[in-house]
Amino acid sequence: MKYLFTFFIIPVLLLSTTTQKEVFVGKWIGEDQNEIGYLVFDNEGYAAFEINGQVMGGKEFYMKGKKGKMTYSINYDTTPIEVDFTLTKIESGESKKILGIAEFTDKNTLNFNMSFDTDRPTEFGEDTMVLKRVQ
Repeated sequence: MKYLFTFFIIPVLLLSTTTQKEVFVGKWIGEDQNEIGYLVFDNEGYAAFEINGQVMGGKEFYMKGKKGKMTYSINYDTTPIEVDFTLTKIESGESKKILGIAEFTDKNTLNFNMSFDTDRPTEFGEDTMVLKRVQ
């Protein structure tokens, strides 16, 4: 009986952790300061911002002539959900974090707020972007 219990419980726990990450995976569209842009979360842990056809982030991109990458991490144990982006210069390893918060209003709509400073936003206000899933 103990083995049967383990056989069913472990897969359910593993499934729930993958499902949480997959909730964010996809392409999201939003508007910020009257500009339409996209935020992409992939299933390998990379994220990218796309505004006016310019992509910043992902597995490999160039910014000011330097090659970089942008990864993300999500903390579901907090309310609101914490979303952190890490921009890393590939050559030097130097990195910078962008701290954000998120909350789902439904499975395809996300309130999102982020800060380029060292302080994480704590609430959703006038700087909040509403993102809609497009993929």
